[in-house]
Amino acid sequence: MLGTLIERFLPVLRALPERIELTGDTADALTLDLDGAIRVVWVPFEYVPKRPVLALVGITPGRYQGEQALAAFRDALRRDLSTEDALRHVEATASFSGPMRANLVAMLDHIGLHDALAIVSCSALFGAIEEPVHFTSAMRYPVFVNGINYSGTPDIIRTTILRRWVETTLAEEAKLLPEVLWVPLGPKPALALHHLAAQGLIERNRILDGLPHPSGANAERVAFFLGRKPREALSRATRPERIEAALDRLRGQVGRLAIPR
Repeated sequence: MLGTLIERFLPVLRALPERIELTGDTADALTLDLDGAIRVVWVPFEYVPKRPVLALVGITPGRYQGEQALAAFRDALRRDLSTEDALRHVEATASFSGPMRANLVAMLDHIGLHDALAIVSCSALFGAIEEPVHFTSAMRYPVFVNGINYSGTPDIIRTTILRRWVETTLAEEAKLLPEVLWVPLGPKPALALHHLAAQGLIERNRILDGLPHPSGANAERVAFFLGRKPREALSRATRPERIEAALDRLRGQVGRLAIPR
């Protein structure tokens, strides 16, 4: 699929304006799939590291992330980088940093993953030359519903156009990475991963499902998960029993992992 899509969209990429907006004619030229209000648009998120330890799975790249990826790839082509190096450069633009990374690292350490990997902290995985972290999405390419970033509605598995892409691009990555640990960032990516597990493409014990989303908007759940906020101080919207159950389950799961050293 990779070579075909790069070849197909290379003329579009070379003709992109300085200021890229994934709307209008540009979105039309990059459209991969269209079904009613749902549109799937290609951007160059094609790079897969050879032997990552973790795969962080979001729901789908948003419009802004897609625009950044297109700009990064176009600029890499202008510098005469190879296609692989250009795609690696795009992957680097997808890596999140700041509070989200700090929250994720803290939670991974809290469930004992650093001990399972025999490292001091999971922070060592980010930015390493060996590329031990792969950044991807349940829907690899940006999805828009009525022109708005897809956020989980309609259902990712029950909707034919969405399921089809899960069963092609995400399944392709699952086949390439049989030993990776999959970390879904939210319940929708978890649905996609468990769907592939039901098809025998991912081992269920390699899906670390249940971490609160590391975004700042989820700060209270993250703080409770990490033991930094007591139960009695939580707002009514937080469901502590679910978080506690997920923590216990994840610690047990990580403790049973057989990770090659």
